[in-house]
Amino acid sequence: MPGKKISTKEYIRRYVFMFIGSILAAVGLEVFLVPNQIIDGGVIGISIMASHLTSWPLGLFIFLLNFPFIYLGYMQIGKNFAISTLFALTSLSIWVSVLLPIPGFTNDVFLAAIFGGIILGIGVGLIIRYGGSLDGTEIVAIILDKRTGFSVGEIVMFFNIFIIGSAGLVFSWDKAMYSLIAYFVAYKLIDITIEGLDESKGVMIVSDHPHEIAEVLMARLGRGVTILHGQGAYTGESKQVLYSVITRLEIAKLKTIIQEIDENAFVTINEVHDVMGGKVKKRAIH
Repeated sequence: MPGKKISTKEYIRRYVFMFIGSILAAVGLEVFLVPNQIIDGGVIGISIMASHLTSWPLGLFIFLLNFPFIYLGYMQIGKNFAISTLFALTSLSIWVSVLLPIPGFTNDVFLAAIFGGIILGIGVGLIIRYGGSLDGTEIVAIILDKRTGFSVGEIVMFFNIFIIGSAGLVFSWDKAMYSLIAYFVAYKLIDITIEGLDESKGVMIVSDHPHEIAEVLMARLGRGVTILHGQGAYTGESKQVLYSVITRLEIAKLKTIIQEIDENAFVTINEVHDVMGGKVKKRAIH
């Protein structure tokens, strides 16, 4: 059965949020980072240095240097990704030019690195969350990941260390170190924007009292629980394994519940990067 098509309303919603993300990214760049000669990683960082050296508009470099990667994204990832990325880059380039006459918000380089990184990270995170990208190096990293033994994160980090290190030659080594601060702040805010503050955790519980624990988890945490059937490799005994998705704020309460019922239960807790479908939303508990 073919999957359900995305509605027009959902498409509009995606592009509205990518538009907002491009405005925030432009504010982070033109109001905080660029006036203080702080760069970001990736193609945006190269564009900032190129604009400084040539006095050509930053928006022009952002668009032109990323354009070849849009084609790569179209070939390797898909048409929707390429269209979303083209929209986000065009919007960012326009807003960077619009905000150019506005003076920098602060002359304190450290504050500019922190707040510029925060605003830029939220903007880029919104664009990635809704299907686009602002950085061609990530597309290259996805392609190289398939052909090398390095992960996407390792390849992007290698590119960015080289790019941010170049800021020391173009501006000063102090500015390169501030750029590194801005990069890590933006990197963290991108993660928070994509995944949310309410981080999900996947929990697996092996216990001799599975049904009792499941009932209490549903009653006291309001979470759905799935019972899986397993077997101990050493003993050969049949086991029932509980699986549930909770938030990090509920971990302590989960441990308390399990300890009250079965202090010998075996529990593993893992990161869950995304959740869709299923009955994982918390029910109201009165």
